Amino acid sequence: MKEIMNNDQVNKMLKRMTHEIIERSQSLDQLVFVGILKKGYPIACLLQSNLEKFAEVKIPTYAIDIRGYRDDTNEFRGKSPFDHEEQINIAGKTVIIIDDVLFTGRSVRATMDALLDYGRPDKIQLAVLIDRGHRELPIRADYIGKNLPTAKNEKIVVDTEDLTIYLD
Repeated sequence: MKEIMNNDQVNKMLKRMTHEIIERSQSLDQLVFVGILKKGYPIACLLQSNLEKFAEVKIPTYAIDIRGYRDDTNEFRGKSPFDHEEQINIAGKTVIIIDDVLFTGRSVRATMDALLDYGRPDKIQLAVLIDRGHRELPIRADYIGKNLPTAKNEKIVVDTEDLTIYLD
């Protein structure tokens, strides 16, 4: 594996993305972050922490398990994609879906399907660390850490523990 971005570079990228979110948002208190499990949720928590530091506002941040909404499996159909104890309120809010890598767009589509079962947000946006291209659905990110065109057989690996990005 080849390192693409180290911890310092990823942290700078996350800070820049946070500032973009602040600049583009009409009302920060109407934001909700939804991080796709497994890699999107830790990134969502980092963006939430940055937002709290830079704008002194703490927004709701949820983890979402989209396995039951994917079009390539029937796994977990009928179970809540959110922790059952969480009261998620997205109606009338701006929801920012957060993931590590945008590839085909199918995970994002599954996330939107899951979200709409819980209310009608005012707006849905997408934030990703890496956009690698190869879309199969007409989905684009609103906030992109880095555009990194890849071959279809290559893989981007985001290590959310040490915040390093690799090309495999």
